Order: sequence, then structure tokens, then C-alpha cells
Amino acid sequence: MKSGKQRKLEIKSARLRRTTRIQSSPSPLSVDVYSSGIVWCDTTRLARRISYGAPAFIERGYYVDIAFRCRDCGVECVWTATQQKWWYEVAQGNVETTAVRCRPCRIKERERKSQARRMQQEGLQKKQAADDQ
Repeated sequence: MKSGKQRKLEIKSARLRRTTRIQSSPSPLSVDVYSSGIVWCDTTRLARRISYGAPAFIERGYYVDIAFRCRDCGVECVWTATQQKWWYEVAQGNVETTAVRCRPCRIKERERKSQARRMQQEGLQKKQAADDQ
């Protein structure tokens, strides 16, 4: 177990590393912000969060297109900046989340979950009917 003094030194060094990393990163305005694939971030519309760090799009001030591989089918997809803006600011999604499924797989997963809920409700109704008799 570490002493309080050792822990404080670790925290200070971590803060120093973080600030040097942020200061050494390129300015957000060095990017052509009027190109497609970039949408400004309105941090006042984001859902409340409890976190020690800020996601990259908050630090940058804008969303960029993110490429990802679908978790279910393995297809390469792009989560567009516009979709990210909708997810984080309109739907109030957690800022720590990212897209992991392509659109067809999301639809399949949504159907699978709704079918499972229906089956659970039917089972509970049958059980309650049997208990009432």
C-alpha cells in the first residue's frame, strides 16, 4: 500500500503528463472545419456525466467521422459526425459510448431484444394466471 505522499506525487505527475499531451496536440483549428465529415460540438446539449476525463470530441470541439468494424458481421462501417451529434446531443447518449454495430445488425439486435421481452412477459403472465387459479 502506498503512502499519501507517494499517491500525491503520482497524481501530480499524471496531471503533468496529461497537460503536456494536450498542449502538444495540434490546435483544433488546424483542420479544415468546413469540410465534410466535421460537425461542431455543442457541449451544453450533452447529457450530464461523471467522469475524470473528456472524450476527444469535447476537447477538439467538433465531431469527425469514425471508422469501425461491426461487432456482429465484421463489415467496415463509418459512424458519421452527423450521427454522432444526434446520438450525443439529441438522444442524450452516454459520451463514453461509440457505435459498434452496422445499421442492419442494430435492427436485428433491436428485434431480438423485443422478442425476448415479449417472451418474458408472456411467461410472467402465464405464471401469474397459474398462481391466481
